[in-house]
Amino acid sequence: MPIYEYTCSSCGHSLEALQKISDPLLSECPACGKPALKKQISAAGFRLKGKGWYETDFKDSGKKPADKPAKDTKTPPACGEGSCSACAD
Repeated sequence: MPIYEYTCSSCGHSLEALQKISDPLLSECPACGKPALKKQISAAGFRLKGKGWYETDFKDSGKKPADKPAKDTKTPPACGEGSCSACAD
């Protein structure tokens, strides 16, 4: 939804309003109560909200996990089991 900026031509109060494009323009100033709000021309502002946007769904696509070397889970035999040169004698 776009964020529109309004300024009151009577008292100078400024505000931003989150509105649908199909919503009617605001006219009554919340500060002075007069119907003197005018929509300002400014850079478009909007929110990307919900599923399907880059931040939630596509941020990590295309990246492949790095290959990790296999860990040797086998523990070496303890001394006394014939695995070292001292036990082999």
